[in-house]
Parts: sequence; structure tokens; C-alpha cells
Amino acid sequence: MRVDLLGLSVDLLGRDETLARALAAMAGEAPPLRHAALDVATLVAARRDAVLARDLRESDLVSVAGSGIALALWLAGRGARPRVAGIDLFDGVLEGCERRGLRPFLLGEAPDVVADAARALRRRHPRLRLAGRHHGHFRPDQEPEICRRIAASGADGLVLSLPAGLRHGFLRRNRERLAVPLVLSAEGAFALTAGRMHRAPPLVRRVGAEWAYRAAQDPRRLAGRALRSNAAFAGLLLAALLRRVADPRLPAGSGLRA
Repeated sequence: MRVDLLGLSVDLLGRDETLARALAAMAGEAPPLRHAALDVATLVAARRDAVLARDLRESDLVSVAGSGIALALWLAGRGARPRVAGIDLFDGVLEGCERRGLRPFLLGEAPDVVADAARALRRRHPRLRLAGRHHGHFRPDQEPEICRRIAASGADGLVLSLPAGLRHGFLRRNRERLAVPLVLSAEGAFALTAGRMHRAPPLVRRVGAEWAYRAAQDPRRLAGRALRSNAAFAGLLLAALLRRVADPRLPAGSGLRA
């Protein structure tokens, strides 16, 4: 079920449903699927970038990737929605690929990080066959060659571990070149898989503070961005809630609009 949240679209699917749709697309049992992940930073950026907002709306499936998005949906009267973290979805897809003989292509992050992630995946999933890998430090003029490599690999799916702005720009420029049944968004998944970053403990995840735990591991790159995004998001939520108070005719389940 797709609903509106602060002018953007998000799908109310849990991890198992999302995983089933992703693997079915990879196996050719369902139409091709372009997956996007919606967290606070992406929502705030999309509110300021009409092209990014359009890309999100045009994605086939937009997951509730952040605890802030789950909170906003609860405030909108949608109940407690399960979060579909990128690393959880990535792990599930890779397990399914090993079991079903599907071959994903990994694209993103630094050269040594994606290489270490590939080695870690082979240890964790001995029967897994990767179609290939490429780091995320490339220029736009190098993208046609990267897309040719992906197509030539015969990959059943593409896992993108790039920041939202770079990820959607890459997909927008190469929509016609990417002939893969699945595009899966999983920012940060390679660094976690390679052991370069560590997953927050379960308690930290349950209270919705995984973003802070992650920012603390790379404060120079992540802390400022997270604080700015969260502050802007809090302002959007407050404005939307005040608008709802001022106009009680708005249906409770219609989603927050600002």
C-alpha cells in the first residue's frame, strides 16, 4: 500500500514482503523492480530537490528505511510501521541469491570497501556467485562503461550503496542503459558488511537512535548532515501537525502534508 507522507510517496511493506518482491523480480517471476529507501535525510533533500522527489515517486517500491519516517507515519495515523533498514534488506537478498542461484552486482563505496565486502560475502555465503562489483568513486563520463560492465555480467540485480543524491542521479542518467531486473538501494551496506562500520545494538535500534550511533563512527562526514536533516525534519513535522490542528477536517489516515 502506497501512501503520501509530506508530499512524497512511501510503501507500507515490511521486510519480508519487500524481500519477496525483490527476489521475485530477480528470478523473473515478477516485473522488474526499482527500489528506493526513504529516510529523514532523503526526505529533507527531496523536499528541496524536485527532480529527486520525482525520482522517488517514480520508484516501484519505496521502503520505510528510517525510524524518523516510521514515527511520521505513526503521527499520521498509520500505526506502528516496521522499518526496513537497508542492511537488513541487503542481507536478506544476498541469502536469497545464494539459495536460488541468483547473481547480484555490487556498486558503490570506496574501492577497498566494496572489495572487502565481496570477500566477506563469499565467506558468509560460500555458494553465492557475484556477477561483479565496482566502486562508487566514478565520474559521470565513466558511467556508460560501468553500465556496459553490469549488462555484460548478466547480473540478476544491482545493489547500489551510494548516497541518495548520487544514487538517483546515476539511475536517472542511465535509466535506458541498466538492463537489470532489480535495482536495490542499500546505502552503507558494504561498509557494514566489510566491518568498516558497526551496526547499532538492538536497543539503540529499537529507540530509533541508529542514525546517532552511525554518525558517531564517522562524525566528520555524517554528524553534521544528520543533525541538519533531523532539525529540518522536526520543523516539517511540527508545521504539518499544526496545520492538522488548525484544520481538523483532514482525515487521520491521509498522511501528513506540508
